[in-house]
Amino acid sequence: MASSDTGTVPHSVTDELRATMAAAGITQNVDLVARILVTGVGLGLDAASRLDLKITTAALTEMRAAFRLFAPYAGVPKVTIFGSARTLPDQHVYRAAAEVARALAEKGWMVVTGAGPGIMQAAAEGAGPERSLGVSIRLPFEEKPNAVIAENARNVAMKYFFTRKLMLVKESHGFVCVPGGFGTLDELFELLTLQQTGKAEPTPIVLLDEPGGTFWHGLQRFVEGELVTNRVISPDDFDRVLVTDSVEAAAQQITDFWRNYDSMRWVGDRLVLRLKAAPTDAEVAELNERFGRLLASGTIERSEPLRPEREDDDRLDLPRLVLRLDQFQVGSLYRLIRAVSELGSAPTGPTRAT
Repeated sequence: MASSDTGTVPHSVTDELRATMAAAGITQNVDLVARILVTGVGLGLDAASRLDLKITTAALTEMRAAFRLFAPYAGVPKVTIFGSARTLPDQHVYRAAAEVARALAEKGWMVVTGAGPGIMQAAAEGAGPERSLGVSIRLPFEEKPNAVIAENARNVAMKYFFTRKLMLVKESHGFVCVPGGFGTLDELFELLTLQQTGKAEPTPIVLLDEPGGTFWHGLQRFVEGELVTNRVISPDDFDRVLVTDSVEAAAQQITDFWRNYDSMRWVGDRLVLRLKAAPTDAEVAELNERFGRLLASGTIERSEPLRPEREDDDRLDLPRLVLRLDQFQVGSLYRLIRAVSELGSAPTGPTRAT
């Protein structure tokens, strides 16, 4: 084993770390916890600067706190609502954020916000304290979570924007963006980037404006007139986004995406889409006709659970579609999932993510 001057952790230290984990009673995901500890020792061997170590420590501490906040609600679908902290209660978009949060909460969803004032408070008011979770940022002018979030102490405070954005995105099954400033646009464009590149699973994104509002339509014109025209994005990259001034359409866009779609998993080069209802032969043929261009080879087919899924006891009760997706088409996967949830065989009635 290489010595510490190369930054490599000796086996003897790794063994001691594992012994410490065992003494602490850690029995699950031992290898991953060991990697975290070994990485920490490695940073010490690297002689990382105090600033680098402070960033690492704060990030891990904040992520642990956020994971613990969200853990009791792992089985509850969540929507994150983004918007300006400067929006006032008498503005229409404030009321719209409250109304869409209320509509989704009534369908069994929880609402996640940045826990601050403005749109964040509006969404928390609409959902109510029992259906709200907050991930706040420590800023000189936004030191405390809003009163709704604080009522049940369902909030975690972050020092860094990058850890905050991770948690605002990681747990949610849909997103609503209300007009806002740099922060709102930053969050929206990160969402779009994650979706376009396949670094996040497809989820519905809604841009909600006031009746007759031009905020999001202005962005749409810029995307189509500049980004698409200059070929820096694909012509259909913005299709995954609904621009609307209707609270009802916004809520329906979120829930309808999950009408039939349950989850996805990669097994080697095969993508497995788990559904709530099995499609008919005619529906599978229609999907192949519409989306065959997305495939690297073969066709979209119904399937029993694949062996790795059986070994993990992973959603074995659900029907499946299996396909070999062209990795360059991963940004178009959203449209296939939307089509699956629009099939005639899809369940009817209230829908929610699972």
